[in-house]
Amino acid sequence: MTTVLLIDDHPIVLQGCRRVLQDAGVRDVLEADTVADGYRQFRRSKPDVIVVDLALKSGGLGGLELIRRMRLHDKRTPILAFSMHSDPVVVSRALKAGATGYVLKDAGPRDFLEAFEAVRRHKPYLGQEIATQVAMLGSSGTQSPLAETTSRELHTLALLAEGKPYAQIASDLGVSYKTVVNTSSQLKAKLGARNLPELIKLAVQYVSSSSDYPR
Repeated sequence: MTTVLLIDDHPIVLQGCRRVLQDAGVRDVLEADTVADGYRQFRRSKPDVIVVDLALKSGGLGGLELIRRMRLHDKRTPILAFSMHSDPVVVSRALKAGATGYVLKDAGPRDFLEAFEAVRRHKPYLGQEIATQVAMLGSSGTQSPLAETTSRELHTLALLAEGKPYAQIASDLGVSYKTVVNTSSQLKAKLGARNLPELIKLAVQYVSSSSDYPR
């Protein structure tokens, strides 16, 4: 019997994934809606497959850090990243963190099950379009403006796009206020923003654009 751990902070997504998996014959489905609870259940229950939303912590990319942390203790258990983020930079970061496969949340149930079945067999999975974008990530003329950003900068950019102030971002990411200020300054330099309003505008564009850094 396969035990699956679903980690997502949206109840409707958890319910939908559970239903799709159970309709496919998977009966033992565990759920977690925070990074801490997901990690705790991972260590306690030792699931056969893990499905992780990258946009944990209210839109940040807390799922990336969770994948890295789980991989420190378990190199083998299949992990499927399940996310609205289709930018190849984010996909590449998830794979480097230890994800076995990556599937978008706007995929249909059939594609989700295809990805699930692939990683359950310990086979890597990427949709064809995403795979092409990741393969071309370093090609001349195709590199994303986000390619040179760090994981912390990606987290910060996602939260800036939500309109969160520095203090809230610091709390969400577990860092100091000064760290957020410094990270924002680095983002301005890398993305060509002259001030904070311009940086926030760019962040919203990346988050709302299907070709750069979607919701």
